[in-house]
Amino acid sequence: QVQLVESGGGLVQAGGSLRLSCAASGGIFSINAMFWHRQAPGKQRELVAVIVGSGKGNYADSVAGRFTISRDNAKNTVTLQMNSLKPEDTAVYYCAADVIAVPGGRVSRYWGQGTQVTVSS
Repeated sequence: QVQLVESGGGLVQAGGSLRLSCAASGGIFSINAMFWHRQAPGKQRELVAVIVGSGKGNYADSVAGRFTISRDNAKNTVTLQMNSLKPEDTAVYYCAADVIAVPGGRVSRYWGQGTQVTVSS
């Protein structure tokens, strides 16, 4: 069974930086896209960044220029470097991955358990 485990959340002052990591393990043949989403209290979960293959990331307007998504395909990991953090970035951050378990198999999306990021003003 595929598992995604996030790490790196915490408390930081506005203007600071945090680096989130997510490792996928289990029955994985390949991974298409990898994502970071976030959900703030009382709000819907939103897409923060996505990266497909070894390409460049795509970002929500609210984080473009401050966050960078990257991945290591050999290790099945995805990282989110967050700089110039703002109090409005406070949320639970979730990684997700579109996984193919066997050659020619269908794509299934898996989610991590989430990691809290709190930015104080």
